[in-house]
Amino acid sequence: MNSSPRRHRLYRDSDADPGALADCTVALLGYGLLGRPLALNLRDALPAAAAARLVVGSDDEPSSARAAADGFAPRSLAAAAAGADVALVMLPDEAQPELLPGLMAALEPGATLVFASGYVLAWDLVRPPPGIDVALFAPRMGGDAIRERTLSGRGYLSYLGVERDSSGRAWPRLLALASACGSLRHGGLEMTARDEALLDLFVEQALGPWLGAAVLSAFHVGIEAGLPPLGLLLEMYLSGEMSETFAQMAADGFLRSTRAHGYAAAFGGMTRALAVDREQMAAMMREVFADIDSGGFARSLQEEHATGYPCRPFLEQVVADEDLLNATEDDYRRLRGA
Repeated sequence: MNSSPRRHRLYRDSDADPGALADCTVALLGYGLLGRPLALNLRDALPAAAAARLVVGSDDEPSSARAAADGFAPRSLAAAAAGADVALVMLPDEAQPELLPGLMAALEPGATLVFASGYVLAWDLVRPPPGIDVALFAPRMGGDAIRERTLSGRGYLSYLGVERDSSGRAWPRLLALASACGSLRHGGLEMTARDEALLDLFVEQALGPWLGAAVLSAFHVGIEAGLPPLGLLLEMYLSGEMSETFAQMAADGFLRSTRAHGYAAAFGGMTRALAVDREQMAAMMREVFADIDSGGFARSLQEEHATGYPCRPFLEQVVADEDLLNATEDDYRRLRGA
């Protein structure tokens, strides 16, 4: 028997009290793909006095230079953490177990430590010291989109949760932070750190590979059949039609969005979907989930980090490979003058 679905609360701007950050020094630990847009959003949203206490911490020279170019006065991670009332962690997941112990030790009791990912909490890779509030603010959007959607007033979804509230101020501070970062215009969904980490990794590793393999297989089978390479990529993603299809799913529902397409598309998609071996797919997905849930993937990622990222050269080679797919994309960008 299926258990009843868990109910989650969706927080909006009206739930946040901006005054919860009024006297706080907010430190952003990391100025990368996620840290930069959140820092810019906070600076824009906070009152002048609070924005003056916004601190950016980075030990990465290029990131520090970019923060300085954006008008911040970057400090080291340790200096940024020291004296912070609210510290938002935006460091790579796999690097946090070695970087955070010293940073957490610099926090005063009653400070709020906010993670942008539940990874290290889910598998007990770091243990925040007693007396520190522990919270989750996990945006469900890439860095560039976070900034663009905030500037346009749309906001973006995030997952929010409090893992430990020692001070009694964790929720007010978390909601004020999420609102100032631009998320609560869209909404912040209540979520535990472990659920966030499981969801994130499971979808990346169970759904993502199937989508990637389907695109590559369709591309090469189409080429074998004599279809034009550019036409294949336009049909699959370059035209933007597929992203609009996903947007339609979000607006109308996964199954109901079928009505937005012509009957030929609906009929063909339905009949071909029935031929897919979904049980084989599900079996592989169950294996992926079991490995993630048991901590197997976390152990593999930490080993990858500890040994100097031996898989990185292979990944870079795959991304940079001058194959027909990359060449076709480049040709299309030239055609558009992009």
